[in-house]
Amino acid sequence: MKKKNDSIKIIPLGGVGEIGKNMYVIEVDEDIFVIDAGLMYPENEMLGIDIVIPDITYLEDNKERVKGIFLTHGHEDAIGSLPYLLMKLNVPVYGTKLTIAFAKEKLKDVAINKEVQFIVIHSDTSLQFETVDITFFKTTHSIPDSIGICIHTSEGNIVHTGDFKFDQSVSKNYQSDIAEMAKIGNEGVLCLLSDSIEAEHPGVTTSEMVIASEMANAFYSAKGRIIVACFASNLIRLQQVFDAAFETGRKVVVVGKSLERVYEIAVSLGYLDIKTDDLVIPISALNKYSDEEIVILTTGNQGEPFLVLQKMAKRTHKYINIQKGDTVFITASPSPGMELIMSKTVDMLYRAGAAVLSERRKVHVTGHGCQEDLKLMLNLMKPKYFVPVQGEYRMLVAHSRLAEQVGISKDRIYIPDKGEVLEYKKEKMSYSGKVPSGNVLIDGIGVGDVGNIVLRDRRLLSQDGILIVVVTLSKHKRTIAAGPEIISRGFVYVRESEQLMNDSTSLVRSIVEKNMEKDAFDWSSIKQDIRDQLNYFLFEKTKRRPMILPIIMEV
Repeated sequence: MKKKNDSIKIIPLGGVGEIGKNMYVIEVDEDIFVIDAGLMYPENEMLGIDIVIPDITYLEDNKERVKGIFLTHGHEDAIGSLPYLLMKLNVPVYGTKLTIAFAKEKLKDVAINKEVQFIVIHSDTSLQFETVDITFFKTTHSIPDSIGICIHTSEGNIVHTGDFKFDQSVSKNYQSDIAEMAKIGNEGVLCLLSDSIEAEHPGVTTSEMVIASEMANAFYSAKGRIIVACFASNLIRLQQVFDAAFETGRKVVVVGKSLERVYEIAVSLGYLDIKTDDLVIPISALNKYSDEEIVILTTGNQGEPFLVLQKMAKRTHKYINIQKGDTVFITASPSPGMELIMSKTVDMLYRAGAAVLSERRKVHVTGHGCQEDLKLMLNLMKPKYFVPVQGEYRMLVAHSRLAEQVGISKDRIYIPDKGEVLEYKKEKMSYSGKVPSGNVLIDGIGVGDVGNIVLRDRRLLSQDGILIVVVTLSKHKRTIAAGPEIISRGFVYVRESEQLMNDSTSLVRSIVEKNMEKDAFDWSSIKQDIRDQLNYFLFEKTKRRPMILPIIMEV
């Protein structure tokens, strides 16, 4: 047995109180182990932001103590921020074969010019570190090669389930190792960190077999082309589409860069079973087949399929447009904030003449466990302490109630905030401070250079527009040499608001002249005066507050 561990800390840097952005730090004595490095797609008010990643200041400050990054599966919410983490840390990355293949692909998107040590593990791998041993167990999720992680300490096991559900009828690549979970539980689990995304939904998660047979039936009854929209990395759904197409004698066209990449990696590693060589055809061969022989498989740039479907419905897609008689399958549930976009998309598809099958007709099921699955995991692990993770706050609360139902007392359940430190010391678990945490916003190639102030400016610009006031002064003569000229964008239509523009110009002229009559005047006070008085005047006239940018030049 290893030496006794004095202190064990659990620090979520993301993934609590939100969906996505999973990153959990397990600290045992001096060693730090990072589980997952995920991203989150921006909420509606994050204007112009591409993706959101966790704040990793704490890991940067302690980089020599970080022993490795351990990935549970290959979805964006587990591997998406890996390139940004590896820019700052030189540590090995551990994951299963498919997960590592996707992680390497992710690094190509963000040019990282340093050697990264990737270590492929599988469910039977056992890793020895100075303070702990780490083992893994298979879980069922919508992508193969998903695992849970068990960190063996002298005080008991720390278990992170990863994304999981229980499904008795999935194929070999997706099966859960329930025996291994029970074994870990019998050894003694000090703390369980468990996936909470479907904690509000009663019952068990619908089996993938139901989806497979529904999909095959729907393929048989569809008269024209079939268009399937899904998340690129939902391999279990891709497999079902290929199987149903093979059964019904259709050919599959794969459309979309992210989907093509996922498809190529999964086929080359043997995680997608394509029954015949000519089942998948290139987009250029589309015209050689009749509509009832075609299945089009598509996804969006960020894996969000709805925006691509909108393009197809508006007939602005580069290759495929919706035509009368098409049947569209939406096999993806919208991420938070995308619900409105989904309902708008369905409406547009109907307008374009397509029939739409979404969640009501069983063509999609979640990759996460519902309440009975979560209780089963709790009963297998029998943890001393429980921390619900991976989900919005209400989901974490729902999961903590389930833990109480299976007999875990309330004082042993913790719902930490991002950056909150849970410490187990002297046989007692308690909160012990906070580390830096929050959102780092990625816009283009800028990492974290867009903060709240920039977002506030973007919001103001999107609401009332901008007004640029240009004045050229002669400081020596104390006169206006040129201007004032007012340029408006997104505020009012200038041609129809000439009077307002003339009045604004006169106001600026009088402000500048008054300031120049003073004995001592400086540019900043003139600018501030223009801002204040013009703001007041425009609000009186229009009830809008555009952003005002005075530019003063000197001749």
